[in-house]
Amino acid sequence: MQKIKTIGILTTGGDASGMNAAIRAVVRTAIFNGLKVYGIKRGFRGLIDGEIEELGAQSVSGIINRGGTILKTIRCPEFKEKKNQKIAVENIKCFGIDALVVIGGNGSLAGGGALYYDWKIPVVNIPASIDNDLPYNDYTIGFDTAVNTALEAIDKIRDTATSHDRVFVVEVMGRDNGLIALEVALASGAEAVLIPEIKPDLKKVCELLDKGHRRGKHSSIIIVAEGVMSGYEAAKQIRKMTTGLEVRVSVLGYMQRGGSPTAFSRAIAARLGEKAVEVLLEGKYGKMVGVIGKDLIATDIKKVLRTKKTIDISDYQLVGVLSS
Repeated sequence: MQKIKTIGILTTGGDASGMNAAIRAVVRTAIFNGLKVYGIKRGFRGLIDGEIEELGAQSVSGIINRGGTILKTIRCPEFKEKKNQKIAVENIKCFGIDALVVIGGNGSLAGGGALYYDWKIPVVNIPASIDNDLPYNDYTIGFDTAVNTALEAIDKIRDTATSHDRVFVVEVMGRDNGLIALEVALASGAEAVLIPEIKPDLKKVCELLDKGHRRGKHSSIIIVAEGVMSGYEAAKQIRKMTTGLEVRVSVLGYMQRGGSPTAFSRAIAARLGEKAVEVLLEGKYGKMVGVIGKDLIATDIKKVLRTKKTIDISDYQLVGVLSS
């Protein structure tokens, strides 16, 4: 087994607050263990283009509190092509990189898997995605920050909704899953939540809104994950199916990706960054590190890619119970 002396690190796909904290943890842990570190700019695109530079301890100074990623990130569908993977592998070898740490979501996992399984490049993935949609892991880097960002906005929206006796439909991110929407709905005291995993029943939602209005309720918040329908479409249907309710829409959008990471997102990033380097030094490749409860684990990339993360149906039911 080849001894790891030099590692490369890159961030890919959508940015998530806490990526910088993960970069810092990987770089500092690697240097502590006598390794050389290269940063790869703009994810897999930078790996193809050779945007690679050495990182030292000072390179990651003062970034733990910053959102986004100092290494930049870009989606790179071209990386699915073998010819581009070959160019990337040639650049990896040209710079003397022995192993890679890839930080990102599903696309990052697939790209890291391709480099390991098809080209035998030692790879460890760190899960970073505001959607928290990767299995074998309780919390992806950035999820807690996205939820708290959305929650802060919704608390302010609630003030306006109450002042004007209005219903607000708030659209949050979540194209393929409703984990952000569900967590935000519970934390904000929303009256209802619409998520991709469960067929929306707007008739039931409207009955709930009418019932609340009749008993003197001064505000209502409906959380909609973008993968179900747009907030504007949901509001349009609610207006048609209710009587005398003022309905407004707020789309939170990309603000959920940015901002200073929460303490929880930073701590998760620090632990997973250290774990990623540790796993590489142990000679365990083709893994995604994750946190389950208090345990840090490493799972085969193939196993993670084959598995879909599911919601906790009891949380969905609890939103309904608490809004009644």
